[in-house]
Amino acid sequence: MLPPILFLTLAFHIPDPIYCDLVSINCSFLPKKMKNSLFRKLTGGVAEEKPLSNNNSSPQTKYDVFVSFSGKNIRRGFLSHLIDSFERKKINAFVDDRLEKGEEIWPSLVEAIEGSLVSVVIFSPDYSSSRWCLAELVTILECKEKYGRRVIPVFYRVEPMNVRHQLGSYENAFAKHSSRHKTEVVDNWRHALKKAADLAGIVSSQFG
Repeated sequence: MLPPILFLTLAFHIPDPIYCDLVSINCSFLPKKMKNSLFRKLTGGVAEEKPLSNNNSSPQTKYDVFVSFSGKNIRRGFLSHLIDSFERKKINAFVDDRLEKGEEIWPSLVEAIEGSLVSVVIFSPDYSSSRWCLAELVTILECKEKYGRRVIPVFYRVEPMNVRHQLGSYENAFAKHSSRHKTEVVDNWRHALKKAADLAGIVSSQFG
């Protein structure tokens, strides 16, 4: 049985005339002090990190959230609870329901990432085995830099250090990637993982 969903707070800074919407997805098992700590971590500095969505060069906003993830277990467990919570809170989230990703759907994924105010990246043990997830991550971080989009990493059953330095299952995945893909591409993926792991996020092991 998968553990209950983590307490997750998403901070959306939405351009006028829609104002900042703080959405709390609660979980009864999480102690109050951890909830408060997590809230401060995710919402701190949101005023300073304003998306540049009013900039003429920014893509049109279509979604509140883009969710990047990999694996059937994530889809059936953690993610299913998260989607239910999004629906209850009327959060317009883009979640790719296809089990397989490929070249034919990549343009639509890029469009969804560029058109989302927030990207939630669920790092699981299997995340780095998917080259499409790694490509999503690169695009997500590019949008953070170019348009000021907010990125929230969730380290689900994996430690940030493993993501940052590609250890454990991430090391195994990159051993395969290195033999199948160009060095430049693999290096970009590594750099993206390091940058994402350095962001303030949620670590499942900290909540028991």
